[in-house]
Amino acid sequence: MTMSATVGWVCGVDEAGRGPLAGPVYAAAVILGVDFDRHAVADSKVLTARMREILRLRIECHAAAWAVASASVDEIDTLNILQATLLAMRRAVERLTLPPSEALIDGLHCPPLDCPARAIVRGDALVAEISAASILAKTARDRRMIELDAMYPQYGFAQHKGYSTKVHLHALRQFGPTPEHRRSFAPVRDAVVSLF
Repeated sequence: MTMSATVGWVCGVDEAGRGPLAGPVYAAAVILGVDFDRHAVADSKVLTARMREILRLRIECHAAAWAVASASVDEIDTLNILQATLLAMRRAVERLTLPPSEALIDGLHCPPLDCPARAIVRGDALVAEISAASILAKTARDRRMIELDAMYPQYGFAQHKGYSTKVHLHALRQFGPTPEHRRSFAPVRDAVVSLF
């Protein structure tokens, strides 16, 4: 893992849930601090669900500061998924209890922030702070999708987390979209049309 040379509180920022057809998009911001074992974290995509939960607890207990935020399905449909993701990222950074001196953002785009920000492609695999943020964002979103599964059990949200699997697409065609589906996404729009 690489560390920023910037003096001060450096936060990593990442998102979870840009691609799914349903549910909010989540973002997290994490300041690990000097005492955190940076070798303990990794990109959430290469971890099992159990490892993500173990690391989530470690981050929440031992990081200098962390925050999670989201943008709703309505915001995704109104703004578009990129702008909604940047909004969730900005909310997460603004909720930190320590003001960061720099934000390291996973990907190509930076949200407007009150501190300098730098986009890092594959940052979730390169920067410990971003890896930690990816874990918090992913686990928070997964918890929300399990809650939605209890509300809409016929869609299988607990299994596919809203992604466009065969099971999910079949349920969309059979039952139509829920209020938690992103109507700006083509498979959801197509499911609405096919009902009429």
